[in-house]
Amino acid sequence: MDTGTHIVMGIALGGLALADPVVSTDTATMSAVVAGVIVGSLIPDVDTVLKLRNNAVYIRNHRGITHSIPAVLLWPLIITILLSLVVPEASFIHLWAWTFLAVFLHVFVDIFNSYGTQALRPFSNKWVAIGVINTFDPIIFALHGIALIIWGLGANPVYTILTTYVVIFFYYLLRFAIKSAVKKAVQNTVPDATDIIIAPTMRFFQWRIAASSEECHYVGRAYGRSVNIYDRFERVAMPKSPEIDVAMSDKNIEAFTSFSPIYRWSVTSIGDLCEVRLIDLRYRSKGYYPFVAVAHVDKNLNIVNSYTGWIFSEDKLQKKLNFAPNS
Repeated sequence: MDTGTHIVMGIALGGLALADPVVSTDTATMSAVVAGVIVGSLIPDVDTVLKLRNNAVYIRNHRGITHSIPAVLLWPLIITILLSLVVPEASFIHLWAWTFLAVFLHVFVDIFNSYGTQALRPFSNKWVAIGVINTFDPIIFALHGIALIIWGLGANPVYTILTTYVVIFFYYLLRFAIKSAVKKAVQNTVPDATDIIIAPTMRFFQWRIAASSEECHYVGRAYGRSVNIYDRFERVAMPKSPEIDVAMSDKNIEAFTSFSPIYRWSVTSIGDLCEVRLIDLRYRSKGYYPFVAVAHVDKNLNIVNSYTGWIFSEDKLQKKLNFAPNS
């Protein structure tokens, strides 16, 4: 989920923690728990700082080790120890328990996005992505916001937050049902599809679609059970050449292929350079595919420049590559 949603979830957990008699009756423990659940709701995304290095490192590692099983166990302990130094009167075990719940819920809800997490590490590096909730879901955010407002107006926080989470639970079930209906509609539209990727958007009934058969890739959108296929690309094996082999070993290209399950490629000559471009088919926006990886290789098999990330125009891509093709 996005940072804003994790923040309101943390505040909501602070209200829910008042169901614990030790928290509700001990001011020191209450203060520490509120801080712990808010920090715990955010700490797994500390890996966002990897953006400061480069996109390749960020793409390969975001929601990786910081969302793993060891991290879910270590984050609450670290936060609890640090907060205990600041508020030594707080109950250690109650502080740890509520902080653990906050960290666990952060990782758990991220699993339901299409981006997913490596939540099963170290047992598996597989990305777990159920894909029923958008990274920012306005309904989930609004439900938390409404609950916090009602709490602020004097309602019992425990009953208010519990009621909110019951509603959210049924909302998740509804999203699963809608996704299942969309998948059946895609199967009827593309009966020879062997792989189907369905990803949510911020709009309740609108879903992104990318499907593959043995011969083609299909890209479209579903509006309820109505499926519109916008683009169809023939599947052609990438040719073999030393330049392409070098490009495919580039860190940006490797980061892209580790993240993207469905993409098309293009290989072009630009002056004396060979350009290898990979285009993720899951994120079509207004006829454009903004998530790409590009590498330029010279005749001496050196990578001149490369990039992976979100680009919404060719001019911006060339600026990222710091590349001006020869006329």
